[in-house]
Amino acid sequence: MEHRFAKVFCFAKPILATTVWIASVVCTPGLAMAADTDQVFRAGAFAIDITPEKFPVSSSGSMTHRVAKQAHDPLHARCLVLDNGQTSIALVTCDSCMIPREIYDAAKQLASESTGIATDHILCSATHTHTAVSVGHTFQSLVEEDYIPFLVERIAEGIIQAHSQLEPARIGWAVGNNPNQVFNRRWFLRPGVAIDDPFDSGTDRVRMNPSANSRSLLQPAGPVDPEVPVVAVQALDGRPIAMWANYSLHYVGGVPPESLSADYFGEFARQFTKMILATQSKPPFVAAMTNGTSGDINNVNFFEGRTRQPPFEQIRLVANDVAASAAVAYQRVQFENWVPLEMRETEIELGVRRPDTEEVARAKQLLADAGDGPKNDRRLIYAGETLDLAKYPPTVKVKLQAIRIGGLAIVSSPCETFVETGLAIKKSSPFKPTFTIELANGYNGYLPTPEQHALGGYETWRAKSSYLSVDAEPKIRETLLQLLNELNTSRPESTVAK
Repeated sequence: MEHRFAKVFCFAKPILATTVWIASVVCTPGLAMAADTDQVFRAGAFAIDITPEKFPVSSSGSMTHRVAKQAHDPLHARCLVLDNGQTSIALVTCDSCMIPREIYDAAKQLASESTGIATDHILCSATHTHTAVSVGHTFQSLVEEDYIPFLVERIAEGIIQAHSQLEPARIGWAVGNNPNQVFNRRWFLRPGVAIDDPFDSGTDRVRMNPSANSRSLLQPAGPVDPEVPVVAVQALDGRPIAMWANYSLHYVGGVPPESLSADYFGEFARQFTKMILATQSKPPFVAAMTNGTSGDINNVNFFEGRTRQPPFEQIRLVANDVAASAAVAYQRVQFENWVPLEMRETEIELGVRRPDTEEVARAKQLLADAGDGPKNDRRLIYAGETLDLAKYPPTVKVKLQAIRIGGLAIVSSPCETFVETGLAIKKSSPFKPTFTIELANGYNGYLPTPEQHALGGYETWRAKSSYLSVDAEPKIRETLLQLLNELNTSRPESTVAK
């Protein structure tokens, strides 16, 4: 592919005036490319539509089977390819609740065959919208089998298209902050308040999503992470190419049950694009919001509660607020002509919390007593999950990745990871900043810390959505930090975090 290099270098600098973003262009004549012609940084981005072509479809994100008859807004797989002349990597985030590893692996293989990007240099993740097509087995959702080949092909095609649009570019990053939209959803209650669980164990000490502003509330059982890291790439003339953001918010919701929606993740992309005046960019500018570590975080302010909103309104409000925070950070991005790119991938084996003989017998009896028909009672739902988990192998393998982009690092896990894990990784990482992407390269359920496991609650209840052994989180965290340290040892001294 032939590229033309501008003799005059320009970059766009957004300026915030009240609530309106105005694009001004600052040009620096004579700014040269890297002396080594091999050290040309390139980037390409493409958002491919993954909305199903036919309805109705099975929709994920509920304990019971749910069917969607239409899409309120399009679902996308947003793809970004980075190439520094030595290494190529691809980042993909899909508007889906969760995607099994087999689907990602098939898409990566197709993309690799066409682009030459190694499969272990591709990070694919799901946003965790609870109103997307069901492609994995969770609770009573039915897998939409006919949609899976379409999804595989679309993810691959999105990467291929992004790769085909590679052009000389600059890259930079900054960290924003928004504490307004994240709240820990696991709460200690006052002594004497009963906390039920579907196994009748009576051992839970916290409740997930209690009634907001209730007199029974005592305090949250964990912290939040308000950071909004952004990674941005622009063409040499200042035209914005893409921006990848990260926020530790589970999802927002407020979508009618018969509709698909990308939730706040899709609306964030639209709002941010408007804020930086990039709606007319050619090729189209791609903004993406990835999910951080939000296994125990949601958008309900339990201290005060919130006003009930019409469908999609809370999504709009949250997206606009977080996009504004990302746009403020975007102002501070210092773009670099070339940065090192490195990526590490490894696989570790983790234990599975399978039910014992007595637990299986109890589940069978509960279901036999209930008879046929839909299962809406939690005890019956988890009885079904118990029988499914009894068929699981004693161990599973999970894929973990770490990426270095200059002085920035990204790590990923295939779980609904608790915020404590993300904060611990950020604190211990040799890279500043570091951020985490969850639900990446597969799906292995919730990942509570051992301390949170001991407190019980929904996220720890054994099911297809929560089955890894209690020691899984320390093993994943330790492995990710090892990968970061490996990347750090190969860093030029000038880029080592002080």
